[in-house]
Amino acid sequence: MTTDLLDLESLLTDEERAVRARVRALVDREIRPHIADWFERAHFPRELVPKLAAEGLLGMHITGYGCAGRSSVEYGIAMQELEAGDSGIRTFVSVQGSLAMSAVAKHGSEEQKQAWLPRMAAGEAIGCFGLTEPNAGSDPGAMQTFARRDGDDWVIDGAKRWIGLASIADVAVIWAQTEEGVRGFLVETSTPGFTATPIEPKLSMRASIQCDIALEGVRVPESARLPEARGLRAPFECLNEARFGIAWGALGAGRDALETALAYAGEREVFGRPLAGMQLTQARLAEMALSLQQAQLLALHLGRRKDAGGLRPHEISMGKLASCRTAIDICREARAILGGNGVSLEHSPMRHAANLESVRTYEGTDEVHTLVIGQALTGLAAFRG
Repeated sequence: MTTDLLDLESLLTDEERAVRARVRALVDREIRPHIADWFERAHFPRELVPKLAAEGLLGMHITGYGCAGRSSVEYGIAMQELEAGDSGIRTFVSVQGSLAMSAVAKHGSEEQKQAWLPRMAAGEAIGCFGLTEPNAGSDPGAMQTFARRDGDDWVIDGAKRWIGLASIADVAVIWAQTEEGVRGFLVETSTPGFTATPIEPKLSMRASIQCDIALEGVRVPESARLPEARGLRAPFECLNEARFGIAWGALGAGRDALETALAYAGEREVFGRPLAGMQLTQARLAEMALSLQQAQLLALHLGRRKDAGGLRPHEISMGKLASCRTAIDICREARAILGGNGVSLEHSPMRHAANLESVRTYEGTDEVHTLVIGQALTGLAAFRG
């Protein structure tokens, strides 16, 4: 049975289908057999990193420096397939590539790019992206982390929260206020005064790592500053890369949940007939398929626009908001179709739904993206007051 009732397959190129096939095979081989155990044990499988790197998935949309240089649509397709396995695994690829590596690629010096991007693309170095703070999530302009000049060095003090990969990272992209405004710094995590502590226990994203970071008198040289990063626009450019990936990725979780519910309903018999033959079940499945394909069409449209160089921030917000809403609704409906069996880790929908609570929150909440869209419609910013 297929969920592609609109034949979106016909809209993809041979290269895009090949990327999908490779990543889907990786997920089937390396993630699906183990993900329930990883989720239950709250374990991030570091042994998976070289395998993701070998497929060219780390920084895959960056050109040069050992990166694959794939298109935006190919990147989106890869994120959808990874998240069909688990949001936590896709999150690793997003943090590494769309956040940390993009910060270096977009805002770093040539020396910084040469030093970090090839190693990160190969999975030999892991990065994290320190923007969110305990009291500055949706409002990063209120960040309190501060970097002050001290001779030829910078000294950074502050705290970050919900930072993916921080406890296993080799380098952290730290955003801080300075006397000249927000700036970005590449902080090696072995630097004295840098501490990353995993946040536990979690009810979501259990096969991933999110941390608190403490920065206490962290001293870095001027060469650690990202020279092209000035103001909040710099981290937002990286966030938009991640948000674009989420617009595709969340739909992988939704698709997997729909496929699980469809297969289960076809096998489960109630009152002497397959559950899939019941009108109410078919109505649920039809609504799930309809909303999934609408969101997939939007994601593909955004990818084509991004590859053409015309994608605008509010469009990315529309994609992220629509995909997360769609995916979490599908996963909840799929769990309901599975009945009591749906609460078991034997089946994916409830795990996906729990993960998507985090995906829906990070890289901009529903409220933030709603206001981005509202500003695009009205020309008026309503973020304050």
